[in-house]
Amino acid sequence: MSKYRNALPQLSGDFYMTDGGIETTLIFHEGRELPCFAAFLLLETPEGEEVLKKYFRTYAELANRFQTGLILETATWRASPAWGEKLNYTKEALTEVNHKAVQLLRGIRDEYETPRTPLVISGCVGPRGDGYIPDAAMSGEEAANYHRTQIEALAATDADLVTAITMNYAEEALGIALAARDVDLPVVISFTVETDGRLPTGQPLGEAIQQVDHATSGYPAYYMLNCAHPSHFEQTLRGNDPCLKRLRGLRANASRMSHAELDQATELDAGDPCTLGQEYAELLGHLEHLNVLGGCCGTDHRHIEQIAVSCLPRFRSKA
Repeated sequence: MSKYRNALPQLSGDFYMTDGGIETTLIFHEGRELPCFAAFLLLETPEGEEVLKKYFRTYAELANRFQTGLILETATWRASPAWGEKLNYTKEALTEVNHKAVQLLRGIRDEYETPRTPLVISGCVGPRGDGYIPDAAMSGEEAANYHRTQIEALAATDADLVTAITMNYAEEALGIALAARDVDLPVVISFTVETDGRLPTGQPLGEAIQQVDHATSGYPAYYMLNCAHPSHFEQTLRGNDPCLKRLRGLRANASRMSHAELDQATELDAGDPCTLGQEYAELLGHLEHLNVLGGCCGTDHRHIEQIAVSCLPRFRSKA
């Protein structure tokens, strides 16, 4: 654990940036092949590790420039059993990968963290199936059993929490929360939504949050949205559902395209970083607890920089 904190510091309400879309950055900007979108494969070689270090250092330097907190996700979105099997990884090899991914970020934290720029290490957990389609849906108990191996591996490291990224149905999310609770590790749940602001199952976002909270006695530290453009969920966040008060984080896509359109795209749609930053700032007016801000598919350090430029003044005016 960091010497600068005893609990998750982002719960203080201060501005915390995250990184952007790691997989799209590595594929389209760094020219790396990532079978199954598995960034953890870069941990196989010293060269690949240097690519990941370069990526994460970019955001650590940005956080130091703006004097903000930073949450970095391990490159382990695909480092769970079903995806590991597809990539010919044994259970033991996956455990080692999850450990190495945290160790890499521990090195970044040792290099860049200061009292004014606390760096939080989050163990990234992804869906068992497709990130956009709730295929092969599990019950909450089945999801807890499936994800337990990876979460136990992350719990044995310096990770401060685990974050379930791109959850497209509630049962898998609550299973992850239960598995994290079993090992006393803080957990954050990040849902994705379609262009109508609902989960891919059609469930309203507030209902999904309520379902997870009810099944886990409110165990998640907070909730997030990721892998959708602000235009897809803006109206949802303007609503009066009390469950939306549990949202603290946002990692939007750069593109306004739907998930189906993104699946068919052969070129990166990076959108406009300045416009995205302004759209984030507008959302802050609807969700008073929103303070963990970063990006997902198509975003890179340029987008996170503009999010900081647009949103930081709102936080610093409160100080």
